[in-house]
Amino acid sequence: MKIAVFLPNWIGDVVMATPALRSLRKKYPHAEITGVMRPYVKDVIAGLDTIDKVIAHSPKGKNFRQKGIPIIWKLRKEKFDLAILFPNSMRSGFLGWCSGAKRRVGFARDGRNFLLTDSLISFSKSTPNPVIDEYNRIALQLNCTKISRKTELAVLPEDREQLKNFWKTQSHHLQDKPYVCINPGGAFGAAKHWSSEKFGRLASLIATECNRTVLVVCGPSEREEAKAICKQANHPNVISMAEFPLSIGLTKAAVQSSELLVSTDSGPRHFAQPFQVPVITIFGPTHIAWSETYYDKAIHIQHEVDCGPCQERVCPLKHHRCMQDLSVQRVFQNVISVLNPTSKKEIAS
Repeated sequence: MKIAVFLPNWIGDVVMATPALRSLRKKYPHAEITGVMRPYVKDVIAGLDTIDKVIAHSPKGKNFRQKGIPIIWKLRKEKFDLAILFPNSMRSGFLGWCSGAKRRVGFARDGRNFLLTDSLISFSKSTPNPVIDEYNRIALQLNCTKISRKTELAVLPEDREQLKNFWKTQSHHLQDKPYVCINPGGAFGAAKHWSSEKFGRLASLIATECNRTVLVVCGPSEREEAKAICKQANHPNVISMAEFPLSIGLTKAAVQSSELLVSTDSGPRHFAQPFQVPVITIFGPTHIAWSETYYDKAIHIQHEVDCGPCQERVCPLKHHRCMQDLSVQRVFQNVISVLNPTSKKEIAS
């Protein structure tokens, strides 16, 4: 049996799809499962055995072989028996149909139900519901069993070696010392960002009051923000990866070896759960329920405002109070509650 799985485009959503992928593998242990995905998604799930082959799909990329007619011909050549669509887009529905797969399973969104053989009714777009549960509903449609909410990732040996090489570039006193990761990024939009000034003050407090190294992880587009956080912290124990060759694998390795991750509501936040690392997530305009994964070592912090959560990429009212009014002290007290296991609940401001 040949199965095509169209994976989500967002890093965090890919991680939240791993329980459904695992149940799919258990249901079809001898099937050849091909992941149709954005090129960078391959690094997120590298090392897992849930996907056998990869077809890179980049509709806005420069590689013409990864879009348009070439990608359709590549899909049709595989002669898939089953296509599973995690994205809700019309594009993914169209490609699933073009693949020629006899059975096509996904949510009836954006008027694409005529392209599917198994159309699941999705909840309202305005009613927050966990994405991880939606992906598991697709697995249930395929009669998969033993479905869980446990996400999974792997770290490759070369990722660990890259992390080791990074630490070799740092001062000797920082090596082999417990550290806290800070992830300030957010591809969703500016509204998810907590300021570099506040992250810097938080990093300084962690380094000074908790005697921890603070490692600021980042993607290529967040290098300057990572540098700004270190500059604001102005502490020798606060460092970043901004000057080092970056990769998703390196970030996974860094999170896996950390004592705690403090993050905005962005993709790398989901790297904590598979490695059983505690995570504190700072939410701004996004509703917590959308990305809830039921992780018992997660703390969600959100400053309540009468205009939110609005789900907007940029604050429509221009004040960004959901993030601006969230105090450094409130986040720091939650950091203490993790590093000091006597208290694990969120501490109010």
